[in-house]
Amino acid sequence: MEVVILADEREVGAFAAGRIASMIDKHPDAVLGVATGSSPQQTYRVLGEQVAAGLDVSRVSAFALDEYVGLPGDHPQSYHRVIAETVTEPLGLDPSRVHVPDGMALDLDAACADYEDRIAAAGGIDLQLLGIGANGHIGFNEPTSSLASRTRVKTLTARTRADNARFFDDPDQVPRQCLTQGLATILDAHTTVLVATGTAKARAIARIVEGPVQALWPGSVLQLHRRATVVVDEAAAAELELADYYRYTDSQRRLWETERRTD
Repeated sequence: MEVVILADEREVGAFAAGRIASMIDKHPDAVLGVATGSSPQQTYRVLGEQVAAGLDVSRVSAFALDEYVGLPGDHPQSYHRVIAETVTEPLGLDPSRVHVPDGMALDLDAACADYEDRIAAAGGIDLQLLGIGANGHIGFNEPTSSLASRTRVKTLTARTRADNARFFDDPDQVPRQCLTQGLATILDAHTTVLVATGTAKARAIARIVEGPVQALWPGSVLQLHRRATVVVDEAAAAELELADYYRYTDSQRRLWETERRTD
């Protein structure tokens, strides 16, 4: 696992956006995994600036991590709507290439299986962008999620519902269930980039980076990924015991990249 510690949210977003832009430059028909929540928003803003400067995303496809059960696609807090407003429209993606799980399906299990099939038919996800919840969830894979899980129905914890209540007029309006890509689905992505900022994420970051791989901290499964990068600001890195080592390895990576460009 690569850990990158940067000064602030802007630098975190710029780093993640740079990774995405580099992938798209090399693979114009790349498949991007997109996340909602507050953590990835700066990444999307910086990526939007790169699109405005000429980055071609016309052939890019995207798959969302999750969706609430029971919210119609035009509901302000449905992830169909959120992805459209924060990703598809600002980046100029082709809406027909952007996919979100169907939380209104009559047969939710069939909708989950269909979502897995669509990801596979697209050739898999090239880069999965992730945020993390304070309880360590990625996607909506709450604590105790199976490390071998696939896209499925999950019940949200009281903590997650309380954290998301700020987006709704009334806490009771927060759905109790969701559809989410599973941890094994996320591990299938060719590359993963997790972004986190702020002290509220510090404990979760320390557990998933330096703790054991365990269902209690679902994000820890990224330790098993061959190409996982965790990008955090100084506040989110506050509880990392080996923070100085991560800063050193990142400085060596930057030095090596500079030397390679000048050869």
